[in-house]
Amino acid sequence: MTSSELMLEGFNLMFAGMGFVIFFLFLLIYAIEFASKIINRFFPESESLTSSHPTQAQSTAVSKVDDIARLRPVIVAAIAHHRRQQGLK
Repeated sequence: MTSSELMLEGFNLMFAGMGFVIFFLFLLIYAIEFASKIINRFFPESESLTSSHPTQAQSTAVSKVDDIARLRPVIVAAIAHHRRQQGLK
């Protein structure tokens, strides 16, 4: 086999592989879309879930700020411990 035939065979294999991957990704996208439609059809969101959603979002925003304030000393201590273990300043 000559080098040009090998190069042509390499390109052929590359494009076949890329085509298979693209086909699989499109198939996966449509399968997820189909599953989403089926789930939304048989399990629609109820009114009680949508009405309580804004208050839940506000409470999670407050709790995230509190979590960061509580975790800051723990993170600082973990970094100091790691630096002591590694012999860094």
